[in-house]
Amino acid sequence: MVLKNLNDLKRLVEGRPRKKLVLAAAQDQHSLGAIIKAWKDNIIEPILVGDKEDIENICETFSYDITGVTIIHEPDIQRSVETAVKMVSNKQADILMKGKIGSATLLRCVLNKEWGLRTGNLLSHFALFEVETYHKVIAVTDVAMNIAPSLQDKIAIVNNSVACLNRLGYKMPKVAVLGAVEMVNENMKATLDAALLSKMNQRDQIKNCIIDGPLAFDNAVSLESAQLKGIKSEVAGDTDLLLMPDIEVGNVLYKSLVFFAQAKVASIILGAMVPIVLTSRSDSEQAKFDSILLAAAASN
Repeated sequence: MVLKNLNDLKRLVEGRPRKKLVLAAAQDQHSLGAIIKAWKDNIIEPILVGDKEDIENICETFSYDITGVTIIHEPDIQRSVETAVKMVSNKQADILMKGKIGSATLLRCVLNKEWGLRTGNLLSHFALFEVETYHKVIAVTDVAMNIAPSLQDKIAIVNNSVACLNRLGYKMPKVAVLGAVEMVNENMKATLDAALLSKMNQRDQIKNCIIDGPLAFDNAVSLESAQLKGIKSEVAGDTDLLLMPDIEVGNVLYKSLVFFAQAKVASIILGAMVPIVLTSRSDSEQAKFDSILLAAAASN
């Protein structure tokens, strides 16, 4: 199965039991709007943790009907996050979502050694983009969590992302490991890592995907570009997942796709006990809804 657009995620959740989603510090308008839309579409069952009066005022202002929605009154931001994370840890919710808080605050609780959501895996960011000029959705990792990933980190990031794509119906997703050039250059660490990842994949050390790299961005997404450069690749021009060399490249690409290419995006954090919807404060209500949809489709 290949996703042509983000709406295709709906087909993956149709007929499934609704997932319980807990929103930490729920007094956030865009998050509430996205959650209520997902609730009305029978994707999730929401639990709101935060300042009840603020939540109700927002819902009244924007005509959000939350009749029947569980609200846990916790006006203290830190305690609202702890409550939400503990609910997931205690199997009372299937998805965690960030509300009106900074990412660092949420992640500190997620990584709490006593009651957090650690699994022993590296946490990594995973984004799905619907870009008008590409023939299917394309995933990008990691643009928000790991600053300068080592080779071992990149292996973990690929494994997280491939497992997610497998759950979305991709049997053998095509992974392009990006560099500035498509040739191995001993002075460019990204190209060395890419070559090692490709060889590890060929030797079945990284499974359930096809990896090629190093590939420059144009070769990864354009078959014509790859052919002009004489690159023979199963991945070039048909990439499902772009692996970033570092967070700066990833962050610039992410924001370029959103602000210049007007791409639609859904993003989650992988590697914890459950998918975490951790969107940017500048993300639209639609992006938050699509991220909820992705989390529901990707959850076990």
